[in-house]
Amino acid sequence: MIAALLRHARPPSPLAGRLAVQSLLFALGEGTFMTGSAVFFTQIVGLSAAQVGLGLTIAGAASFVAALPMGKLVDRFGPKKMWAVSATGQAAMFAVWPFIDDFQGYVLMAVTMEVIGALGGAAHGAYTIDVLAADERVRSRAYMYSALNVGFTLGSLLGGIALAFQSNTVLHALPWFTAAVFLVNAAAITRLPRAPHDERTAEDRKVKIPGPGPLRNPGWLLTEFFGGVFWTNQVLLNIVIPLWLIEETDAPRVLLAFLFGTNTVMCIFLPMAASRGVHDVPTALKAVRLSSTFFVVSCLITLATHDTVGWTTIALVWLGHVTVTGAELYLSAASWAFEAELMDPRQRGAYQGAAELSSTLGRVWAPALYTFLAMNWGAAGWLVIAGIIVLATIGIHPSTRMARRFIEQHVPADVLADARASAPDPEEGAATGPPSLIDAEPPVVGPIP
Repeated sequence: MIAALLRHARPPSPLAGRLAVQSLLFALGEGTFMTGSAVFFTQIVGLSAAQVGLGLTIAGAASFVAALPMGKLVDRFGPKKMWAVSATGQAAMFAVWPFIDDFQGYVLMAVTMEVIGALGGAAHGAYTIDVLAADERVRSRAYMYSALNVGFTLGSLLGGIALAFQSNTVLHALPWFTAAVFLVNAAAITRLPRAPHDERTAEDRKVKIPGPGPLRNPGWLLTEFFGGVFWTNQVLLNIVIPLWLIEETDAPRVLLAFLFGTNTVMCIFLPMAASRGVHDVPTALKAVRLSSTFFVVSCLITLATHDTVGWTTIALVWLGHVTVTGAELYLSAASWAFEAELMDPRQRGAYQGAAELSSTLGRVWAPALYTFLAMNWGAAGWLVIAGIIVLATIGIHPSTRMARRFIEQHVPADVLADARASAPDPEEGAATGPPSLIDAEPPVVGPIP
């Protein structure tokens, strides 16, 4: 068993290991602040709960609008440089949080952080695809995903310890701790190996990047929209199943802690296993089908708990949470493969931005609709939720074919061949400094708690 754990802990490559440690530290900083953010904004900044929610909504809208322009900046100036700019900006913003004392300042900060986070998200996605060898991209991303979950777990622990002091002085230090971690990340990014698209010169930047943009690729937009629909598994995981447990079952509320603990453990130890064999569009579609199967099974199991009692309810609710976590793991692997295979290699930043736009449309409606269906329609509502996922699973197959045809029609064959070939080992290529162990893996949106 120890040998198996050691094999799991071994990164697919030295670079993947470096990026994984950096993902862990990013999540450590952000997770620490997120854990105490509700208390920080109400007790330190002096906001009401309604003001906090309104500010986050405004910031989310800003991130949506900024996604594509930020992606184009990544294509123009290079993913590594824009990643470093984003990490530096995030560090500066966290350092300023303790000095904000009104709603207007809070909204300005939240919007700025989301825009900077959108830049970092696009840059990070473009960089990892660009710099990792084609045959290890999915496995490396899975390894980094495990590390990210370890980081958030440790961050939650540190945030909880800070809250236990019940001291405003300690709360003031939370964003400064995160700022310090992000500042180290920003410095370390500059020491990472250059990705191929970091080699654009000043003259290159004056020339328009060839080929139609991602908004003219309906297959890509539809694929990412369906991906957003699939990611509503997080709504089930974090909102609907917990509400269902509390209001519609006889399960004890303390079970919620075990459910989220199970999800965390699975997302630390199982991403590599779920990603095994996923390396192109056909295998990614197989992973989508597995993910959707887990999602539907979770709906069927959970709806049955309305009429069960005692330990049967507890076991079924737990099993429903386990299966929806399985949906998350297989979907992650599929998403990484789609990113690597269906984007124009010359416009990965713009494609990342367009993906954020389309996937947001695919999932933004889910909290309200899923909660209404489950809590008001009961078993019929759960079946409708499952049906939505089945329809998305059917739809993503022709959308990926459309996306592939578009890329093959508008991207020269030699460019595609280079992108799908194994990249040279960046540990032996041009690097801008000594090896780095710390860097950030931004989430889909910026680090707004």
